[in-house]
Amino acid sequence: MTNITLSINNEVYKKMRKYSEIKWSEFVRKMIKKRIDELEKIENYPDKESIMTMLASEETLKKDWDNESDERWNNV
Repeated sequence: MTNITLSINNEVYKKMRKYSEIKWSEFVRKMIKKRIDELEKIENYPDKESIMTMLASEETLKKDWDNESDERWNNV
């Protein structure tokens, strides 16, 4: 397995520590895998560029991150 380094600001880190029961590395791995799966599904779409722009947008990423289904990761 390959390792990567991820930088986050101190405020986010403090909030992450508040939820120490969450395995953040596993959460990030699963979210990266989910995004890659989504990108691979749209590779052959005729309007691929606009879809990829939408997927990479900050608003979309925030929506994906801040949703109720994130609670399922509490037991990961």
